[in-house]
Amino acid sequence: MSGPKNVSFDRRLVILGCGFIGQGLLPLIFRHINISPEQISIITADERGKDVADYYQVSFTIKPLTQENYKGLLDQNLQRGDFFLNLSSDVQSSILIDYCSEHGILYLDTCIDSWLGESINPELSVSRRSLYALREEVLTIKKKWKETGTTAVLAHGANPGIVSHLVKQALLNIARDEAKDVEVPATREDWAKLARSLDIKVIHIAERDTQISANRKKHGEFINTWSIDGLVGEGLQPAELGWGNHEKYFPEDGGRHEFGDRSAIYLNKPGAAVRVRTWLPLAGPQIGYLITHNESISLASYLTFGSGDSPEYRPTVHYAYHPCDDAVLSIQELQENNWELQKNKRPITDEIVSGIDELGVLLAGNKRGVYWFGSRLDIHEARKLAPFNSATSLQVVAGVISGMVWAIRNPNRGIVEAEEIDFDEVLAIAAPYWGRLFGEYSNWNPVEGRSTLFPEDIDKDDPWQFKNIRVV
Repeated sequence: MSGPKNVSFDRRLVILGCGFIGQGLLPLIFRHINISPEQISIITADERGKDVADYYQVSFTIKPLTQENYKGLLDQNLQRGDFFLNLSSDVQSSILIDYCSEHGILYLDTCIDSWLGESINPELSVSRRSLYALREEVLTIKKKWKETGTTAVLAHGANPGIVSHLVKQALLNIARDEAKDVEVPATREDWAKLARSLDIKVIHIAERDTQISANRKKHGEFINTWSIDGLVGEGLQPAELGWGNHEKYFPEDGGRHEFGDRSAIYLNKPGAAVRVRTWLPLAGPQIGYLITHNESISLASYLTFGSGDSPEYRPTVHYAYHPCDDAVLSIQELQENNWELQKNKRPITDEIVSGIDELGVLLAGNKRGVYWFGSRLDIHEARKLAPFNSATSLQVVAGVISGMVWAIRNPNRGIVEAEEIDFDEVLAIAAPYWGRLFGEYSNWNPVEGRSTLFPEDIDKDDPWQFKNIRVV
């Protein structure tokens, strides 16, 4: 894929971390941004990605960023007008965002994170160690700085990130299929009104990864097609979801937050121990993990009409993730070991021999049935589209590069989440890397056909209740 650059950047770009996403991103940076290798420097905690950085002649420094050294390290490497790209894990996002806002430095990350160990700190309440709480910290910083301050794009990879733009496009697609005369909403309130008018009760970020390696998982080994530390970190966080106004049955193991806009709830279980039903075009009905992601909270908050625990409208939003089969076995073994991570970690990229990543958004409640809109990307196509990528990493990388281009074009938009930026402009850059991007309707619902041999406590009259979707 070649063509004219989308944007030019004449300042320094500092990248924190160089795992799968950092390595997969480098070729796209030079493809879409007019920038030289001399302008880019990578700061990271280990040697992962050094061969790719050397290939592109990009500076590579091994220097873990910590609570003690972060300010000195940033002062040494960044100046006003530069771009700081945070692709790390176990680093407090709110501190970095505050620093960049204060010093006039462009910023983008792929998730809102905390220092290592804080999300599983038993001295903190579940509410206080939740992603919801981390997001509230960032929103507090957002209020501190001007809306016209230096742009900082929060949580913009595939999911969170691109999926929020897919939801907007999916809403417009459904509205047009119903022959509604709808203009593209211009405000947050207008998007919420559109979702309400379409009777969208539930939004799943539904993903199925079928990629496999020739070397299958062994006992005592954790395998994944992207960051193992990232998946385990997310999986051990409390399960969280945006909580819709249609819900009638509050989970017995659930809890409400006493701060913020209360758009989300948490469960007293790690996300890797909570399973949910969903549907995808190729996979069909599937059961995935309710892994905590920022879009579950930010989308629910963005599409709220009204306020408090009982708004006039809000959909239930959560992730429903079925990772590759070896990752499923790895998670099962992790749980069997009482959540102690296996000694051997084997991320697979180059050794993947086949498979796809099907990732999209499922909107449910509309009279036409459920509507899934998203991507089906094959590993072989991903490798043709961009070197140093798998199907999974390329979907994330597309979100990063499109968010970077948008930030450079819009340097004075302040701190923004994915829902607050121009969805069509971002999708125009990201979509070519997402393989087949399409929408499909289905008559699937989570209660029809449930076994009568083992009666369950379900609400057949209202299939879109969370208790029908959750697997118990």
